[in-house]
Amino acid sequence: MNNFTFHNPVRVLFGRGQISKLATEVPAGARVLLTAGGGSIKANGVLAQVRAALAGHDVREFWGIEPNPRYETLMKAVELARADKVDFLLAVGGGSVLDGTKFIAAAVPFPGQDPWDIVSKSATIEAALPIGAVLTLPATGSEMNCYAVITRGEHKLDFGHPLVYPRFSVLDPEATLTLPARQIGNGIVDAFTHTMEQYLTYPAGAPLQDRLAESVLRTLIEVGPLTYADPTDYDARANLMWAATMALNGVISVGVPQDWATHAVGHVLTALHGIDPVSYTHLTLPTNREV
Repeated sequence: MNNFTFHNPVRVLFGRGQISKLATEVPAGARVLLTAGGGSIKANGVLAQVRAALAGHDVREFWGIEPNPRYETLMKAVELARADKVDFLLAVGGGSVLDGTKFIAAAVPFPGQDPWDIVSKSATIEAALPIGAVLTLPATGSEMNCYAVITRGEHKLDFGHPLVYPRFSVLDPEATLTLPARQIGNGIVDAFTHTMEQYLTYPAGAPLQDRLAESVLRTLIEVGPLTYADPTDYDARANLMWAATMALNGVISVGVPQDWATHAVGHVLTALHGIDPVSYTHLTLPTNREV
């Protein structure tokens, strides 16, 4: 097994009703910027829960963070955060909203002329706004790691820094029950691929990490079809949500080699063609397969 240092500071609030605890997680005197995507959280009731939980807080909202979040959009949020002297960010959405919010967190106090340097030149990050998250789509694992992927033009690049770990992440499986089958399918494959990038490499004398990775893969294979058969199956969605988080929170990667070549190819394709990382519309999930 290779040497490693492991630290994950994210506080996870998992399960039904956990959104109501936001008031105790977001600092009472903070000037909060809520970041969101296209508006699905309005329809599924998540936004109403968040607003109710933060009724006594100073909150403004920024909407429109795209799948594969774009630099130009995120810079509008950066300008708003600077103008309003925001000192806490709350991402409410899926992995793209979280990724974009991590960039916003690093860009607001960035002293350089072009915050794109954070992504394109690995510029030093010396400060970042604190982040909280309410996850609505299990897929990327961004809710429990310090990495993000940002798109600008034909470039889709990643960055990471310990300062952009979320302080907390709320994972309520009920927030995922109304997701379209396509998004759930994409999320399952994304989590599966994350796991494989850390598992399907070469032996490193780390059987525990291998078996943890195998447990994530087997769980995805088991619960994936259940979420398709019954989108209201809370237990299936709960296990899917936690498996996707475990796929990329650092636990299965310590002390073992990693690849990420497949993801690098996917980044180029999505930047050039604007496609989903994986389109699962016409695929059938396995119902009984050994890992």
